[in-house]
Amino acid sequence: MEDCIFCQMIAGEMDSEIVYEDEEVIAFKDIEPQAPVHFLIIPKKHIPTLLDLQEGDKELVGHIYQVAAQLAQQEGIAEDGFRIVSNCKEAGGQTVYHIHYHLLGGRNLQWPPG
Repeated sequence: MEDCIFCQMIAGEMDSEIVYEDEEVIAFKDIEPQAPVHFLIIPKKHIPTLLDLQEGDKELVGHIYQVAAQLAQQEGIAEDGFRIVSNCKEAGGQTVYHIHYHLLGGRNLQWPPG
């Protein structure tokens, strides 16, 4: 998608501080971090919202969670705990219509989040 900022990042057309990349996903530091560790993990496949996931995307979503766990270990936040958030549509807080997962940690996270 030409107008998708995350697709532009995946294509190398925009700068991002990449912390992980493989054939299926990319993870980078959030530009407005809400915790000491705040990464976005996104699939390279353009999927606008969680409602657009298809049957064949099960392995991709599972892989995203495995990457999140690996990054939590790597960043030293796994033992104390962390949060993974994915927003869906406007009322859910989604601002970029390419599914993405926020990995947050490094401080005590409150509930409800807001």
